[in-house]
Amino acid sequence: MLSYWVSIILGIVEGLTEFLPVSSTGHMILTQALLGIPEENEMLKVFEVVIQLGAIMAIVVLYWKRILRLFGLQKDPERTGKKQLNLIHILIGILPAGIAGLLLNHWVDKYLFSPKTVVLSLIVGGILLIIAEKSTTPKTAVELDDISYKQAFYIGLYQILAVVWPGFSRSGATIAGGMLTGVSRGASADFTFIMAVPLMFAASGLSLLKSYHMFTMDIVGFFAVGFIVSFIVALLAVVTFIKLVSTMKLTYFAYYRFAVAILFAIYFIF
Repeated sequence: MLSYWVSIILGIVEGLTEFLPVSSTGHMILTQALLGIPEENEMLKVFEVVIQLGAIMAIVVLYWKRILRLFGLQKDPERTGKKQLNLIHILIGILPAGIAGLLLNHWVDKYLFSPKTVVLSLIVGGILLIIAEKSTTPKTAVELDDISYKQAFYIGLYQILAVVWPGFSRSGATIAGGMLTGVSRGASADFTFIMAVPLMFAASGLSLLKSYHMFTMDIVGFFAVGFIVSFIVALLAVVTFIKLVSTMKLTYFAYYRFAVAILFAIYFIF
């Protein structure tokens, strides 16, 4: 089922969409449908976990200083004596989605992973982005370090939408949720990226532990290519998004989601 071309294509799709508010899961499901890959393919599910790790490593590389600060391994002289983002913020943010994932993961995998579900979630998620962009909620957290524990928790609640509804987009739900709870677009994006690291490492690690027996020499090359492509593309995508996030409105991503949903709805109908 896997080939180097498929590995490259899926690695590009994962890297481009994992941290943008457009849904990597949705794009992966839709891309696989276009490539004629069966939904119930165990090897491909493991491959998706591997290339997701590649995308996560891009965040680790880009935010390594901030991650070290969370663990107290690096100091920021400018924030001495001031409120700073810490591990409690991250734990509060990932707790709701973590619990939802543990309780509902099997049910979601069994009933909700389908192209039709993704088309619908692309539309609903796009509507949420528009609502967040047009919201008049005062921005009390302009910088990442301004985020309160309460705001971190609310962002975590919005993240549940992505956990239980494939195609909704983790970053889309959390960035929109942050803006709706008084966090600026830029700070919401930064918090989303950092919060994704432990959550996705935990989910990916658990999946790999369950599937380690599938790593055979004849497929390692495909996995390695997908991992590297996903890492490089995610690095470029996130750097570009960070530069644009302060000026680029979420409505553009919403319109993109609507366009993709319409195109794939037409494809699946005909």
